[in-house]
Formats: sequence, structure tokens, C-alpha cells
Amino acid sequence: MLTIGLLGGMSWESSAHYYRLANELVRDRLGGLHSARCVLYSVDFAEIEHLQSSGQWEQAGRLLGQAAAAVQAAGADLLLLCTNTMHKVADQVQAAVTIPLLHLADATADAVTGAGLHTVGLLGTAFTMEQDFYRDRLARRGLRVIIPEPRDRAEVHRVIYDELCLGDVRETSRQTYRQVIDRLVQSGAQGVILGCTEIELLISPADSPVPVFPTSRLHVQAAVNAALQGRTTHLRLAAD
Repeated sequence: MLTIGLLGGMSWESSAHYYRLANELVRDRLGGLHSARCVLYSVDFAEIEHLQSSGQWEQAGRLLGQAAAAVQAAGADLLLLCTNTMHKVADQVQAAVTIPLLHLADATADAVTGAGLHTVGLLGTAFTMEQDFYRDRLARRGLRVIIPEPRDRAEVHRVIYDELCLGDVRETSRQTYRQVIDRLVQSGAQGVILGCTEIELLISPADSPVPVFPTSRLHVQAAVNAALQGRTTHLRLAAD
């Protein structure tokens, strides 16, 4: 089994979800007392959030690149950046290491296209929904991406940072997200990408009339597959 590198802390709530998923999936595949070989490096999210909100993406990329190098030095054979939003700097992170970074949008696109869908709604932070780094990666895989209207985007973003990143899961926010999902479906979405790792703490398949694609789970599944196969040569690099 290869060692999976987890670069997280953005937020630690979602990183705990990643860690749990990796171990559960390995246990389910191998049985008994098996668990995942992994290295977890958790950053201080307050520092990252400041760089996000102030537009200092290059500095954020340098910081995460340094963290990624530490993950590799600790023995990781492949790397997961445990956040959708910070895939904006995925190329910088990949450039800082020689192990492959498994791009979260690629794992997600594989699942969507594998389900035979071509038009998806995207929920996430405002950065993920509104900027092109994530949507374009999906579009290059042949997907049409629909994002919520401005008012809905603002509320989806607020819930992530003001509630979910703090472990605050509210039924009122679940109802709001359900309404946003319904409007995406009305706009033509055949499925909905939960494009922020914290959203999986709030939304499940039961909350949507169309399939949902939980990016954390899909990301970890792809990593566990690679780790148990003992090879990373088939993984796409971030810059591909």
C-alpha cells in the first residue's frame, strides 16, 4: 500500500472527514484491522483565509507548496489537497513536489461523466463558483457547469465560512441549500457537485432530486484506489 499525503486544515472539519474516509475505505477494501497509510499536514486556516480574502493567491500557493514539500519529505507517495478552493493554486503546489497531486476536479469529473451526465450544478465557495480555475477544469472534461444566481452564491458562501468551517450544521441552512439545488435543477442541472468539502457535512443525496457528487469522498476514493494498486503513474498531474 502506498502512503497518501493529506494537505489539509482548510478547514480542519473537512480534513477530519478526509482522514475518516481514507481509513474507512481501506478497512472496507482490505477488512480486519487494516487502515490507510497516510501523512496529514494541517495548516492554520485563518492564515489561508486571510490570503484568500485579500487576493494574495501567489503567497498562498507558496505557503501550501512548502507544506506539500513537508508532506513528501514525511514519506507520502501521492498528494491530496483537501480543499476545492485552494485548487486555484494546484499548479504551484504540484511544482513544489515530485510526487503526483491528484486533482480534486479530475476525480469529480470522472464520477460525473461515468454517471453519463453532462450538465451539472456547482456549489462551493464564491471563489470556486465564480472564478474559472475549477469550472474550466470541468469544462475541459466536456461538462457544462451551472452556478447559482448571485444572491444564492452569497448565501452558499456565507454558510460555508460562518457555519460549516466552524462545525456548525444548521437545519435552516440545509433548507436553504435544498432550495438552491432545486433552482439549479430548474436551470437544467442533471446533477450537483458539492464543490466544497464542508458541504458534505450538511447535504446528502436525500437533499437533492438529482444525483449529488461529494468531492471529498470521490477524491479519497481515487487516492485509495491508487494506493492499493501501488502505482501513481496513471494519475493526472495538476498542470495537465
